[in-house]
Amino acid sequence: MISAAVVAAAVGFVPVTAQAAPSAGAASAAPTPTPAPAAKEAAGKAAAQEIAAKTAAAKARASAASGPAARTQQSAYFDVSMGAITSDALTVGLATGVSTDLPYGLVRYDIDWGDGIVATEFGLVADLVYPADHTYAHAGAHTITIKATGPNGETAVTTKKMVVEGSEFTPHAPTRLLDTRDGTGTGTTGGRPVGANGTTRVKIAGSGSIPDGVTAVALNITVTNAATAGHVIAYASGTKRPETSNVNFVKGQTVPNLAIVPVGKDGYVELANRSLGSVDLIADVTGYFSRTAAAGFTSVEPTRLVDTRQGLGASTVAPGPQKTFGVQVAGAAGLPATGVTAVSLNVTVVNPDQAGHLTVFPGGGQAPSTSSVNFTAGQTVANAVIVPVGPDGRISIRHASFGHSGVIVDVTGYYGADGKAAYLPGKPERLEDTRTYGWPLAALSYHEEIRWGAKGLEALVLNTTVTNTGSPGHLTVAPDPNTQDDYRNGTAKRPTPPDTSVLNWTKDTTVANLVQAGTGNNDIVDFWNRGWEPTDLIIDLFGTYSRR
Repeated sequence: MISAAVVAAAVGFVPVTAQAAPSAGAASAAPTPTPAPAAKEAAGKAAAQEIAAKTAAAKARASAASGPAARTQQSAYFDVSMGAITSDALTVGLATGVSTDLPYGLVRYDIDWGDGIVATEFGLVADLVYPADHTYAHAGAHTITIKATGPNGETAVTTKKMVVEGSEFTPHAPTRLLDTRDGTGTGTTGGRPVGANGTTRVKIAGSGSIPDGVTAVALNITVTNAATAGHVIAYASGTKRPETSNVNFVKGQTVPNLAIVPVGKDGYVELANRSLGSVDLIADVTGYFSRTAAAGFTSVEPTRLVDTRQGLGASTVAPGPQKTFGVQVAGAAGLPATGVTAVSLNVTVVNPDQAGHLTVFPGGGQAPSTSSVNFTAGQTVANAVIVPVGPDGRISIRHASFGHSGVIVDVTGYYGADGKAAYLPGKPERLEDTRTYGWPLAALSYHEEIRWGAKGLEALVLNTTVTNTGSPGHLTVAPDPNTQDDYRNGTAKRPTPPDTSVLNWTKDTTVANLVQAGTGNNDIVDFWNRGWEPTDLIIDLFGTYSRR
């Protein structure tokens, strides 16, 4: 029978990030998953409709026939039907039954899921059968075959091709797809900023080695030359622009933020400038998601991989002007020694002498003309980075500045053929906004986000934003070690945060950053205010990874 875990087909989300405004905005409407009984009913309804159609056709044929050929000794007709529905990223649920004029008897159903696994179920001829839902090891299309055997040896076969909703990741060499300063990717010659409340398009499918049919793309979006304060919204072409944001900025600021953005059916992404002045926009790609077998995601306990202030993980301390240094990724910080195709990082620049940017790229290659983190003199700033890993198991970091800077790299997960989970983009869901009830996150305290009832979560793709900050500090995000029963029973103990960070802030600022937050074994994630004063915290969910 289909288990209670089956949920709606295509719980699909549309990734967007939080918008930090001076005052609390209305929370985004959360998607409402179809309950398991509704999914079961939908699969059963599809199977019943097919059975009814086949039965009507068989009766029509029998009515038109004459003589002994109208019936066999056993049954005039015996056929099998199925209704199939996808749930979460990699799971399919079924309902199956037969159309026959046999009045009674037991039917055997042999279900070949198309991945080498065969299940057997039994049911009466008049009843629908609901096998246990099946989870595939990889995204993509799978052909399901059901063979029904009747009580007198009758047989019938039906097949159905199902494409599961989840996507897997393919790394892409860091490549600039858009730069309005020089016209790259705009179809124009020369630079032309995006005007007030204007929109520009970024071609994803067909750019570089990105194929048609991609579902989402990892883009580092950078705002520069901003005439006024505002925010940028990234969303799939051909869809309604959401009332959220991916990058917040003030006048004159250069600021990046990583976004995992859904791609429209025409292969484009839209970038909307939501400000009263013009702004230049830059978009760099480092990978894409598609409904094909590629690399799955595995979260790890957030771990510090590099801290040049202490000589950790790198052969350099405070990288100098225009210097590049390598970082061993494979086999480090809880990552496997082989099979890592890309890595999910948080990269922080600390106390730079002069303005500049960092470029993170695969080891063994040449530094591309892209950027990962932009900074000004004295600024401590972080940005999430997804970067392909070189064949030598390393990544490289280029320090494009005429001064010296401290560099910190924290790892949160990796992609590989043996990765645990597939990605499911989602509609925007505001999980937390402390402004709405006037209780900011207290100093040195934490908020636990509990995703009870979710199925097989490996990680959440979130945009975290702090605003109304009372003093300098930083945000740490990590899986909670307590169990769900600990929270239900009031026995949860205060966890200890890891020595990592997601974003850094100063007093009276608004700062956002993407985080791919592992949910651990208990689907609970902690968000720590590592500052000495309260701060407002906004958490938006715009995608999930579901385990295989």
